[in-house]
Amino acid sequence: MTTIPESTTPPWLQFFQWAFDPVGYQERNHRQLGDLFRAYITLTPSQYQRLLILSDPKAIQQMLSQDTGQIFSAPGEVNAMLAPLLGNNSIVLVSGPTHRRRRQMVTPPFHGERLKVFGDLILSIAQEVMAEVPTDRAFSARVRMQQLTMRVILEAVFGMHQSDRYRTLEKLLADRLNMTSTPLTSLALFLPWLQKDWGPWSAGHKVDRLKAATDEILFAEIQERREAGVADRRDILSLLMTATDENGEAMSTPELRDELMTLLMAGHETTATALTWALYWLHRQPETLTTIRSELASVSTPWDPMELLRLPYLSAFCNEVLRIHPIAMFTFPRRVEQPTTLLGHELEVGDILMGSIYLLHQREDLYPNPHIFRPERFLEREYSPYEFMPFGAGVRRCVGSALALYEMKLTVAHLVHHWDFSLETQRTLKPHRRGVTLGPDGEVMLRKMADRSITTPRPLSPSSPAAEAEVLSR
Repeated sequence: MTTIPESTTPPWLQFFQWAFDPVGYQERNHRQLGDLFRAYITLTPSQYQRLLILSDPKAIQQMLSQDTGQIFSAPGEVNAMLAPLLGNNSIVLVSGPTHRRRRQMVTPPFHGERLKVFGDLILSIAQEVMAEVPTDRAFSARVRMQQLTMRVILEAVFGMHQSDRYRTLEKLLADRLNMTSTPLTSLALFLPWLQKDWGPWSAGHKVDRLKAATDEILFAEIQERREAGVADRRDILSLLMTATDENGEAMSTPELRDELMTLLMAGHETTATALTWALYWLHRQPETLTTIRSELASVSTPWDPMELLRLPYLSAFCNEVLRIHPIAMFTFPRRVEQPTTLLGHELEVGDILMGSIYLLHQREDLYPNPHIFRPERFLEREYSPYEFMPFGAGVRRCVGSALALYEMKLTVAHLVHHWDFSLETQRTLKPHRRGVTLGPDGEVMLRKMADRSITTPRPLSPSSPAAEAEVLSR
């Protein structure tokens, strides 16, 4: 057995390299140390010197296929730094039987027939957002994609429709997420003392104020649903309110609130970032845009959203966006529960491993010329869940992955079919830290040139009872 390699860079400097340049940190250490190395990227005493980063697909498969609690476990407490954002009851922070029960309750609304009802809603919201953009004026792709994905979350997940409460919650949630949108402001996630309320001037005070205002709205919404009943509603919040575990127990109001915040974090910011990258590559490499439009021309109209999901090049394009620029950098952490061997190294009980999704997706042996954007690679080869894993894998795979990919494909299809854009951003963009995820290191600026076709917006006011019934019946 060999000693697990580690950098000679002082641990305190590694932490700041990781905080401000996570991509560079991983690439340098992978070049120097290989597919498994010790990383000093946390100041949490229980994890300090115990954190290992892994990027070999077979070793990742070994780790994720043995995470039943005997050899490896997936403890929620290692993500404690996310508690101020998600809440202590989030599926991300619970472990063991509690996590299994919660996952069984949360997963069903995101699959099968229940997912199909959101297709027309996503297409309508995409139309509304882009119709608001003035023609022949530059706009930020990220800002508009954030608006789009926020509205999808509020309507499809939270089950809310245009109203004063809707608009207030939209602003509160956006403000809360934007507080960790840069590498510098992201430090609050890694340094707990920055999260404390030190007075009106502090970030912690603002977070607490935003949290209280958000909770007031969400608790009121949940209470009104409980009083009115949710039997005829099909949004995800209502489905979660009726879900029970094997003991017949439903989620409490605080648990529902925390799962909503988790779905917001997992489904809003991440999908907005993926769509921003998609718009960047569509216009950075116009041949991809031409190919997608040709493929869409073969689809009968009006579109069946489920038919769009099966288009091979559209799927390959979205996969390549998620490969070259994965939003999540790592798999969920796994803890070693008994001594075991991985890549010829002896792991000790208590070691924490994370599979690097970023490094995995940049492997030359899996993806020749990995820095080249080339959707065709997904038409030429089928990748295993341990070679391509933008949503993680194993028992901690993102529960909302199906909805996220659904939303991404439908939005890309709608935008390229209905609108012409020109790319105003000339420089090459690279990934950098945005909270706990990766995003472009600059704005993707586009200019809306013209409508490609005439489309009809939703005919009813979204705030009316009739409109709500129409949306929920889809």
